[in-house]
Amino acid sequence: MNAPLTEKTCGFADSQAVAAKLAALSHPARIEILRHLSASRSCCCREVVDHLDLAQSTVSQHLKILVDAGLVRYEPDRQRSRYEVDSDALEDVSRSLAALVNSCCSGR
Repeated sequence: MNAPLTEKTCGFADSQAVAAKLAALSHPARIEILRHLSASRSCCCREVVDHLDLAQSTVSQHLKILVDAGLVRYEPDRQRSRYEVDSDALEDVSRSLAALVNSCCSGR
């Protein structure tokens, strides 16, 4: 797990990790997917498709981006995969963003 960005640890690798997670959060559909996943313990792609009224291929691509960014976990479940929010990863992003804002605004 990546350490959250703090005022003392602003290394390039940390910045890249935070930027990758923020990029994954930059699409409204992915935010809605995270909201839907967080409301249930886990669900399959089809359940997300039904909730968002998007094509299955579109939802699959968004889920892949969220998984690749480390914000969502998935596990194979017979013929389907089950997806769930990685709450620890989201909390790390929140702390990192808060530290960045505090660092940038501390001189005001």
